[in-house]
Amino acid sequence: MHFCIVKSKTIKFTLAMLLVAILLTVGINGVASAQVFFGYSTKKLPIYSVDTTEKTVAISFDASWGAEKTQQIIDTLIEYDATATFFLVGFWVDKYPDKVRAIKEAGLEIGCHSNTHPDLTTLGRERIKEEITLANDMIKSVTGDDVKLFRCPFGAYNNTVIDTIESLNMTPIQWDVDSLDWKGLSAGDITTRIINGVKNGSIILCHNNSDNIIPALTMVLERLKMRGYKIVSVGELIYSSDYTIDRNGVQHKTPGT
Repeated sequence: MHFCIVKSKTIKFTLAMLLVAILLTVGINGVASAQVFFGYSTKKLPIYSVDTTEKTVAISFDASWGAEKTQQIIDTLIEYDATATFFLVGFWVDKYPDKVRAIKEAGLEIGCHSNTHPDLTTLGRERIKEEITLANDMIKSVTGDDVKLFRCPFGAYNNTVIDTIESLNMTPIQWDVDSLDWKGLSAGDITTRIINGVKNGSIILCHNNSDNIIPALTMVLERLKMRGYKIVSVGELIYSSDYTIDRNGVQHKTPGT
């Protein structure tokens, strides 16, 4: 039986040659070649939160089913001198155009949440585009405004979804603080989840018709104000240009811009 002894210098030389080969491949075929070689890919992300030194946070409401509490949410936001963003599903807009107008007339921001609330990761590019554009057109027919922000149903996305959103000149928005209000939590539990999770630049997820959203919203706004936070819309919070998004979905302003 024979054994082959490989010296460390030989190993280092072999690794060096391998690295050169990879770099040459990248130079010829682009970065994707190296990504495939190493078996990883670059995942695109929506904005989960914003890197900022200012005590500013955004509250958002997804509106898919029900509208009975929408006017109360609007009135509460006005009472506390706060604003917010409502992400609307197309069939909700079709059923409650008066609520859409009330949101706009109160000076609150409106984003898109798809047309029928599907898991977009199960659809092809054209169907994703259709889900977004149909809802956008419906919102514009009521408000007269173009829609700039999009939130994926169920928070589900992949590169195809993000690429399609961005191809429509829209910004995909996620969240870093989940109220879980849709689970029927008490107002106190919703408030605790939000207050314990919030930080500068947070985007808070709520729903417009959850069981205890009205008393919870009142408590959340009171406590955020006591802590010195300014409550704004998502569009006011995020950077519109010259930014990067890190691997955690945090949006950073490009230095020097």
